[in-house]
Amino acid sequence: MGTLVVTESELRTCLSIDKSALAAVERAFRWIAEGRVSMPPVMHITVDAESAVDTKGAFVDGIDHIAVKIATGFFRNPTIGLPSCSSIVALMNAKTGVFDCVFLDNGFLMDLRTGLAGAVAGKYLAPQNVHTVGVLGTGVQARYQIESLSLVRSFERLLVFGRNSTSVSKYCDEMAERLGIPVEPCATAEEMVRTVQTIVTTTPATKAVIPADWIHSGLHITAMGSDLPGKQELEAGVLDRADFIVCDVIDQCRIGGELQHVTVEHKRLHDLGSIIAGAQRFVRDPDAVTICDLTGTGAQDTAIAVEAYARVKAAGLGAML
Repeated sequence: MGTLVVTESELRTCLSIDKSALAAVERAFRWIAEGRVSMPPVMHITVDAESAVDTKGAFVDGIDHIAVKIATGFFRNPTIGLPSCSSIVALMNAKTGVFDCVFLDNGFLMDLRTGLAGAVAGKYLAPQNVHTVGVLGTGVQARYQIESLSLVRSFERLLVFGRNSTSVSKYCDEMAERLGIPVEPCATAEEMVRTVQTIVTTTPATKAVIPADWIHSGLHITAMGSDLPGKQELEAGVLDRADFIVCDVIDQCRIGGELQHVTVEHKRLHDLGSIIAGAQRFVRDPDAVTICDLTGTGAQDTAIAVEAYARVKAAGLGAML
């Protein structure tokens, strides 16, 4: 027996932002709600102020494989011509522990499942009728999140705010071509927040960039940038303004998500999986303010790795070692 090794370029030929991949990531939230997941806390290794390694993984009862992801963030790399982030995903047989597959994905699976998780949040929480979407940030997730969101909501315009005007301009050009809609820069984050019906925040901020007094009725926010202790995109008062707060995993969000900055227990706090599985009923009021706090889970890594493995095998890709 050997281990199938699959490269990023091979993965990209058979896996993309599509409805089947979306369904795979959605299943991960349901698995958690059903109590089928054994998922340890994130193992975070700090290398220095700008470099770290994170490991996530999960066993899901009834699923044939277990995935473990090792992801790196070395943010000085661009100065030497290297990408900031990379990762590998190991897929083990759940009965034997044998490594059936290793994905040398360079962050592709992580980026894909993170973007699709945001789309799952939008599917269940965002207003049904969205004219304008906003995105805070211009990086990889600003692209994956919005393109994934387009699977579940039709919108006519995208507004973007970022601190680097060159990056903003490049983002507008790329996303206008991908989405086929106008993509426009905003002079301020406030202008964007006050204009849109749905916003996705995708920055690595450690100080809140959206205050409570910008929040308006009918707004949905998917906040995915805060995923480690010390990160923050939303002022704590923003969560106080919310009618409904949803997390991928509440306990994990208390450690690394927006929830870490809230001292008061919110009565309207729920897991996204409980809504998907039907354990928590949610019907959106047109004037409601909703927030989804996403920190990323090992269950999502297992879900997207299992989906990728099936597609790779069907396409006859990879090399056996």
